[in-house]
Amino acid sequence: MLDVPDLEEFCALAERDPVVNVFALHRARMTRLEPRWLGGEMWGRFEAGRLVSACHVGANLVPVQATEDDARAFAERALAGTRTATTIVGPHEAVRTFWNGVAASWGRPRETRWMQPHLEISGPPQVAPDPQVRRTERADLDEVYPACVAMYTEEVGVSPETGGSADLYRARVTQLIARGWSFARFDAGRLVFKAEVACASSGAAQVQGVWVPPDRRGEGLAAAGMAAVVAAVQETIAPVVSLYVNEWNHPARRTYERVGFVETARFSTVMF
Repeated sequence: MLDVPDLEEFCALAERDPVVNVFALHRARMTRLEPRWLGGEMWGRFEAGRLVSACHVGANLVPVQATEDDARAFAERALAGTRTATTIVGPHEAVRTFWNGVAASWGRPRETRWMQPHLEISGPPQVAPDPQVRRTERADLDEVYPACVAMYTEEVGVSPETGGSADLYRARVTQLIARGWSFARFDAGRLVFKAEVACASSGAAQVQGVWVPPDRRGEGLAAAGMAAVVAAVQETIAPVVSLYVNEWNHPARRTYERVGFVETARFSTVMF
């Protein structure tokens, strides 16, 4: 298990692909790999005393620079304990190999999404940003929070409030607003587009939660809204903006392509 003295070496490893590894970099720098703040563990695999791969193990299990051999080794390590992860997510080959190693013991997942395009944009957006998109404020919470619940439920298939988790999820939404990581457009006080930055490092920021109410889809709100988010994030948070999208979500993929995102990898997600 990696700890505070391993932080520099871990960050050097993750920086080999700082956009794909932005979640792990964000978590490492926020917590300095202290287990009490990490809310889990960061496993490392060494060869000749050198860190060659890692795996974030908490509610999200995320391989970092893991080859198939590394992923198999992490799966063997995982089988020695109890599953804590509700989601396995990361580059496709590493996730697939890890899952094949633990599937017989971890039980049937609620859903698997195997070939999710991972998209990036490092230049200016290719459509005009919506000037009405802005960072949200605490006073917007009564509009932002229900939209976040609706988006999550539509995307994941269960409500984030399930099992008495409403207070925790509301706190997360409030935290993103406070950080300046929540963006939205309002028409006559009603939220009609939203997106959040999920995690960020000095080199990249990952966007999540892109959503337009069903009755306002098809108006171009998502493309112009995402262009505004990209421009704001690049100006104030990180030079590269990334996200990953379900392979079957062709309308979203077309929107991101219009904005200027390009595919750089494939992710996979296993959800429990």
